[in-house]
Amino acid sequence: AAAVSIKVENITKTYGAQVALSSVSFALKPGEVVGFLGPNGAGKSTMLKILTGYLPPSSGAAWICGFSVLESEKEVKRRIGYLPEHNPLYLDQYVVEFLEFCLGLHGIRKGRTQRINEIIDLVGLGPERHKKIGQLSKGYRQRIGLAQALLHKPEVLLLDEPTTGLDPNQLVEIRALIKEIGKEKTVLFSTHILPEVEAICQRVLILNHGQLVADRSVQAIAQPIKGQMITVELHQPVKKHDWQGLIHLIDAVEMNNGKSWQLNGSGSDDWRAQIALFAKKKDWLIISMAETSNKMEDVFRQLTGSEL
Repeated sequence: AAAVSIKVENITKTYGAQVALSSVSFALKPGEVVGFLGPNGAGKSTMLKILTGYLPPSSGAAWICGFSVLESEKEVKRRIGYLPEHNPLYLDQYVVEFLEFCLGLHGIRKGRTQRINEIIDLVGLGPERHKKIGQLSKGYRQRIGLAQALLHKPEVLLLDEPTTGLDPNQLVEIRALIKEIGKEKTVLFSTHILPEVEAICQRVLILNHGQLVADRSVQAIAQPIKGQMITVELHQPVKKHDWQGLIHLIDAVEMNNGKSWQLNGSGSDDWRAQIALFAKKKDWLIISMAETSNKMEDVFRQLTGSEL
């Protein structure tokens, strides 16, 4: 097997004047489950479509298991399983009939029944296998989407928001399934649910406005940054430079029109008393003050400047 399953080099995609992706590069190895994060419109779906060969990039190159997405389309398609964001299904088809149709598209003639049974077991479609797709719940439709992505035993899985619209029980099951599948394949899946990334991934790629702003292990992101983070809500708006002179202050991040601030400070001792004294000197009224844990949400906000 190739040492690198997905390799992306300086991929740029523009639509007229709009830049959807701006020279993005990363590489994924077999057995990695990687979360692809970013606010809506950051370019996640565009990247996945380029990797499937569905969209050509404006510039740059990508390889799946060593095959160029631009030059070896068939070889690439053989090696990827793709679940698009809006999972397209034929609602009049029966579950098994649809999976047979998918195997046909992949040109797989032999051992179909056995393969379909394996996949139905794997994704937990057993109880619904004799139904028409149109009769299934959203959770089971997502499982069919995963089933069609896995049928031809691809080495790489590209899943675009695989858990949207699932109820809490289905979420747990589908996440466990993705994690299980990821033991032997490379999985890149986009999401904007942070706990999901913490539950499934070892690594996260964060896109913002078409640029890759982070590529690091989930552990590294989840580890608290040294020092303290305090969220302060004031009665009146202030500007960033108004915080100058506050001892231990590393950075002040504005959160809500100048009234809410996330203050990052050095040192481990409780810093709130100093903030209170500083505000008193300035004649500011503090409405609330709370210590913020340095969780993934905060890191995401710092990197993208937006809420998920």
